[in-house]
Amino acid sequence: MKKVRIGVLMGGMSIEREVSLNSGRTICDHLDTNRYEAIPLFQTQQNNLYILPWSFLYRGKITDFEHRLQQEAEQIAWDDLKKNIDFMYIAQHGYYAEDGRMQGLLEVLGIPYLGSKILGSALGMDKSMQKKILSMYNIQTPHSITIYPNTPLIIDDILKELSVKKISFPVVIKPAHEGSSFGISAVYSTEELIPAISKALYISSAPQPVLIEEKIEGMEFTCVTLVDPETGKILALPPTELTLNKGAKLLDYEHKYMPGFAQKFTPARCSQHDTTTIQETCLRVMKALNFSTISRIDGFLKQDGSVVIIDPNTLCGMSPSSFFFNQAAQLNMSHTDIINYLIASELKNYNLEIEATRNAMEQNSTTAKIRIGVLLGGTSNEKETSLNSGRNVCYKLSPHTYEVTPLFIDSNMELYPLNQKLLVHNTTSEIEYDLDRSTKITWASLSDKFDFIFIALHGGLGENGAVQGMLETLKIPYNGSSVLTSALAMDKYATNSFLHAQGFEIPKNFLVAKSEWLQNQEKTIAHITSLIPYPLVIKPHDDGCSVMVAKADNQEQLLSALTKIFEHGKNYALIEEYIIGMELTVGVLGNDTVQALPPSQAVANNGILSIEEKFLPGAGENQTPAPLPKTALELVKRTMEKVYTAVGCAGYARIDCFYQSATTSPTKKERVIVLEINSLPALTPATCLFHQAAEIGIKPMELIDKIVSLGFEKHDPIKHIATSQQEVNQTS
Repeated sequence: MKKVRIGVLMGGMSIEREVSLNSGRTICDHLDTNRYEAIPLFQTQQNNLYILPWSFLYRGKITDFEHRLQQEAEQIAWDDLKKNIDFMYIAQHGYYAEDGRMQGLLEVLGIPYLGSKILGSALGMDKSMQKKILSMYNIQTPHSITIYPNTPLIIDDILKELSVKKISFPVVIKPAHEGSSFGISAVYSTEELIPAISKALYISSAPQPVLIEEKIEGMEFTCVTLVDPETGKILALPPTELTLNKGAKLLDYEHKYMPGFAQKFTPARCSQHDTTTIQETCLRVMKALNFSTISRIDGFLKQDGSVVIIDPNTLCGMSPSSFFFNQAAQLNMSHTDIINYLIASELKNYNLEIEATRNAMEQNSTTAKIRIGVLLGGTSNEKETSLNSGRNVCYKLSPHTYEVTPLFIDSNMELYPLNQKLLVHNTTSEIEYDLDRSTKITWASLSDKFDFIFIALHGGLGENGAVQGMLETLKIPYNGSSVLTSALAMDKYATNSFLHAQGFEIPKNFLVAKSEWLQNQEKTIAHITSLIPYPLVIKPHDDGCSVMVAKADNQEQLLSALTKIFEHGKNYALIEEYIIGMELTVGVLGNDTVQALPPSQAVANNGILSIEEKFLPGAGENQTPAPLPKTALELVKRTMEKVYTAVGCAGYARIDCFYQSATTSPTKKERVIVLEINSLPALTPATCLFHQAAEIGIKPMELIDKIVSLGFEKHDPIKHIATSQQEVNQTS
């Protein structure tokens, strides 16, 4: 039977379009390909609709590819949608997506879609109307007043209105028609009031009403509700408890989407009675607001046991570690399970029949799968990135070829297999909190349990040769470079010295010892600036992911940056000259035969690429291929291949560099300046390695396959030959 064509709609005209790209990617990655064909659809801010090339799906930011849509994507009219899809999965968020408009469009076109229908969707995006409806059903919401766009912002009038409603500081100010915590502020004084209102009023393209609410104290939670397709009953999943970082006032955009920011405890750490109260309240909210299929309800459990609802949502964010997946995992449902459950539920509502087609992989069930353990977590400053990389690797290792076990490394470097419930946790500290310590396995047992270890660790013992040494001693094949190369690449100063001796261009640099710094700071600063003038770049010599990297334009900033590094337990800091040019990052693949991928331009807003620009949805920008002449791109690629070979990299790596044309170079000659080598680069869902590989036709799952294959080739050639033949048999 013909597969059902599932349109996955992302992008859109709201300010949540970057979050939407993350959601859409996750849905496409986890659709059951035996039953469904994913059709990625992208709506621009200008309301143009495109069938999105899969190679754009793994970009980190919409601006990375939007300028290429007209030339490389197929533009279609809304009226032509029905020719291309059978069902729409709306992966958009916010205005024009969740507010009934898109739902109305799809109903006019006669296209079935997932989620709440027009009324429920419209109510879901109007926070003022929500309060009125919920009050009719005796469901508590925060006391509030509404400021409309045409209302003069007179502070005395606002304070008087707050007083009438018995609302005192602190208060929460939020736009009435937005989500993802955009435009939201916690206000503690009169002086902060008008700026916060103005921020919320004009957060989007057009001014909108603003709510001023009392700030609720208690346990903040979010709870996903689903409709059972068999019985029609609403099911509330185990709620998630949210805790903020120290000093944070509320759950803002970064706390929701930046890896490792807010802690999320699923199930919430409250009594069963309180959990039941939360779930029952959320079910009542779903019914009161005419939500269907799925919703996510946010609120607070107060100390007196009452529940206050702050934000009902008709659609859930679908990033890999979202609340939705955390809660579904409590029912032992994987990402694939729950996404396909939702689609099957909605298809049944529309009386659309589906029939799974037998997959050739399933027919060959007698073939033994390759047992892979994926190491994630660890003890370095990059452990949160490692969690995201490792989880993504687990999802992208083909279940037809591999038997995958996530292996969490805790703060004591001990190993624990993770189930689905733990794998979807947002932070490593949450995983450690919930670990069943009786499940610990030994390092020595890895050779009996696994055929291959995939190291998804970053920094520290995971990337500096230590874990590699352990695995080589145990004679277990693994991905990436050897002990020597890993140790060398992890030491940025040693790598700089080595590359300089090999004739490569590197930044002027100087290594500062903590002991020297503590002995005489003034003398050390004078010595640094006599060798390298301002501006300077300061970084740990043995960390990655932009951890503690700073730019200094003067002595005060240099003093601050060095103090921060040494106070965090580092014994050395690396000082480099600030390079003017185009910053690039380049993936390289191979063992004996080496291939550089198309270089990406890494756009840094403040001169230094921040960790947020690397990993926060919508914060960073990478242009792939970099906007350089073809001859310059070839020069960069050939240089990176030579660097990769010189250092002895294997499998894959990512090398960061600067390109200077003859006119910008101080030498008046075109040159490539090598910054650093990452021997285990991030493999998070939108990492540049995926979209660089996509430019030459390698899909994410194929890239992970290739990395595994290269690992076998390097460490177990006989197994590599057998594995390659197995893959041929399974795909033939």
